[in-house]
Amino acid sequence: MRIDHYEIWKPINSGGTANVYLAVDLHNGLPVALKKLKNGMLENPIMRQKFIEEANRYLYLNHPNIVAIYDTGEDLIGDGPNQVSVPYIVMEFVDGVTLRHMLNNGPRILPERALEVIAGVLAALDYAHRHGIVHRDIKPANIMINTNGDSKVMDFGIARAMSDAATSVTATSAVMGTAQYLSPEQARGELVDARSDIYSSGCVLYELLTGVTPFNGDSPVAIAYQHVNEPPKPPSSLDNSIPSSLDSITLGALAKSIESIPNCSRDAQ
Repeated sequence: MRIDHYEIWKPINSGGTANVYLAVDLHNGLPVALKKLKNGMLENPIMRQKFIEEANRYLYLNHPNIVAIYDTGEDLIGDGPNQVSVPYIVMEFVDGVTLRHMLNNGPRILPERALEVIAGVLAALDYAHRHGIVHRDIKPANIMINTNGDSKVMDFGIARAMSDAATSVTATSAVMGTAQYLSPEQARGELVDARSDIYSSGCVLYELLTGVTPFNGDSPVAIAYQHVNEPPKPPSSLDNSIPSSLDSITLGALAKSIESIPNCSRDAQ
């Protein structure tokens, strides 16, 4: 199958709203990842707009720890009055696996390696925040690890410009971020800014160090309650080989009050 000057090779991933294919750019022969809105979403104007906004929002973000977007377009399917346009995004193809895959299938990640991984994530977020973008959905499934071991943040699908993100979030949009990695302010439907990404990164670091997320429960509501009301156990209480210095770093990122975390957004004003 061919879309414009991209030859589709095979599907490589599928999410709730889009399918991702390995493709080749016929202009230069290089592999790319082509993300295409699912047919079932075409009649949903909100999801269609969110998909297009994702591309436009971070098309200009150029950082080694962020999966780059190269191109956007629309694939025309059918003829005449039945013709429909399917938006697509062409992204950097990352030869590697998601951090979620590594956590589920790989050996235990050592603390030193956990810090390397999260340092790459934080570098990507710092760059995005300085360009006025809050990711809002940092989790292992949205972090790729390439064959060189570098972290690559992807999927800005529910990202928001800081001017938009600094508004209250409805309960529906709040649960779009996976419950185990929600910040307390997201769980409460309150104002969010760059510090919410720091909290979610703290959840990821906690899982890298201990193998479990800081809060777990039988339902997203139960987990959200814990994010808001319960202190996390220090990582070293689950594994005494974890140094206390990492307790301080992790628990600092998991502070309940957003005022306890430096406001990264100020640098982007």
